[in-house]
Amino acid sequence: MVVLVTGAAGFIGSHVVQLLLSEGNDVRATVRNLKNAQFLESFTQNERSSLEIVQMDLLERESVRAAVEGCKTVIHCAASLMVDVKDPQRDVVDPSVTGTLNLCEAIRLNESIHTIIHTSSVAAIRRTEYENGQTFTSKDWCDDATLKSNPYGLAKAEAEQKMRAFVDECHHSERKVRLVTVHPSIVFGPVFHKRHTRGSMAYLKHYTGKLPFVLNAHLNFVDVRDVAQAHIHAIQYGENGGRYIVHKTGLWMNELGAKLRDVLPERKWPVTRLPTVFALLMAAFHPKLTVQQIRSSTGRHVNYDIQNTEEMLKMKLRNIDETLEDSMKSLEELSRKV
Repeated sequence: MVVLVTGAAGFIGSHVVQLLLSEGNDVRATVRNLKNAQFLESFTQNERSSLEIVQMDLLERESVRAAVEGCKTVIHCAASLMVDVKDPQRDVVDPSVTGTLNLCEAIRLNESIHTIIHTSSVAAIRRTEYENGQTFTSKDWCDDATLKSNPYGLAKAEAEQKMRAFVDECHHSERKVRLVTVHPSIVFGPVFHKRHTRGSMAYLKHYTGKLPFVLNAHLNFVDVRDVAQAHIHAIQYGENGGRYIVHKTGLWMNELGAKLRDVLPERKWPVTRLPTVFALLMAAFHPKLTVQQIRSSTGRHVNYDIQNTEEMLKMKLRNIDETLEDSMKSLEELSRKV
């Protein structure tokens, strides 16, 4: 069975590839830049597995059709991050939505594909406007996002809806295609490449810097290795049409600093909260923060009820001590290589 993994050089995608290879699967890994994917070749394989790395751009239909040909399962991990984005429509929404539509069209033309595992996000579940402390479940949708208020939530929710509409069309035409969506919260864990420090791991990278404070922000997170396992277990155990939240816990950033002090006591990790007024001033001059982000997130939080995800996907989420220790040691090791 050939498993196609889109976004294979990304943080989640690379862990999916590593786990698939370790379990003896034939993997076709798609990447936009072959140079950035060379590290995939170092992954340990067994005698039954194989790895093929192909260049693919989700916005180029022909490259998508060529990549999909002959595969039986598609794990769609490719995504655009909200990092250094100047045009949310062009840089976030279009790659997610148009890219998903192009992938659907390629699957329509390739009847060998029977299963799609789609990496979504809790961003497709959490509404833009929410009550402080509100708990969301897999039945919820981010149905109020706009390009201005929440471009990432808009992109993730709309892409998932397009994929679900496509699968419904397949069923009406008697084509049998299973779809399972995986919704991770913020993803922490071991990194393979410096690119992996630009997204969710940037939160943890903050603790390794020289700033002695943290924001009054709340982080919901899970281990990337558990997210990868959820994808692979979903192939066999996921309910057709199922939406599975993969989330371990939530901590305020000062609580996370305190936990790091427990797990790795040899370093004095920052735990002092920066007053909101100073955070707003900092955002006004910070290249990656906005005043709107600080205002919308400071002192506010949500929760996620994963319901029966572990039971249904036959897995157990890691302890956060293991996640944080392995994450920080991985960042330290990567810094020595760069």
